[in-house]
Amino acid sequence: MPEGDTVFLAGHRMNEALAGKTLLRGELRHPRFAAVDLAGLDVLGVHTYGKHMFTRFSDGNSLRSHFRMDGAWHLYRPGERWKRPGHQARAVFEVDDRQAIGFALHDLELLPTAREGELISHLGPDLLSPDFDADEAVRRLTADPERPVGIALLDQRVMAGVGNLYRAEVCFLMGVLPTAPVSAVNPARAVALSRKLLQANQWRPEQTTTGDLRVQHYVFERTGRPCLRCRTRVRSGELDGRFVYFCPKCQSG
Repeated sequence: MPEGDTVFLAGHRMNEALAGKTLLRGELRHPRFAAVDLAGLDVLGVHTYGKHMFTRFSDGNSLRSHFRMDGAWHLYRPGERWKRPGHQARAVFEVDDRQAIGFALHDLELLPTAREGELISHLGPDLLSPDFDADEAVRRLTADPERPVGIALLDQRVMAGVGNLYRAEVCFLMGVLPTAPVSAVNPARAVALSRKLLQANQWRPEQTTTGDLRVQHYVFERTGRPCLRCRTRVRSGELDGRFVYFCPKCQSG
């Protein structure tokens, strides 16, 4: 599942390509939108919150999209060959010099721009927002002290933007197992680390938590390989239906 920094960068690139331009083609390829044609509308901008993306139009409506596990927005030059099959395209936007194609998007919804806040009101603070409220994130994280920290970090109602990659890496950097209770960690540090890691990668497609693009992660998807710190083999398991990765020596609790 894409992390919040992936969605942020996609939104930024979409905004650069589309904002202030008129749609020559505006298709939503879903039966619910069979009668919808967005061609002729101006794109006012593209905004993200956590893992949600909102494309705003001049008629006062916005398109909300979510990547889930396999969704993505691609940008192409007109006539350029798409990198994914056409049957996966859920949205096709074209302006004079760009195509924006939304592949395998989920939770597509066309709604009044004024109602965007209703769709994200349940979410925690957006880790990549300049107005990020760290105190509120700490409050939400510590609301259930006995909850496994690996589950709490992934809960978008706590902080918006953390996915499985950053969940694994934050737990490693704090030296705790994902199964450890929230009460076993410094909540302010957990919040600060989450924000720091996402911010470090928000302007590039590569996601490194080590600072090295050759070996990008400490434990994420490194099952059976040596820990970068102690050389113990990294292990993996399941927690609440999702894979977790950890070093049994560097992480305890």
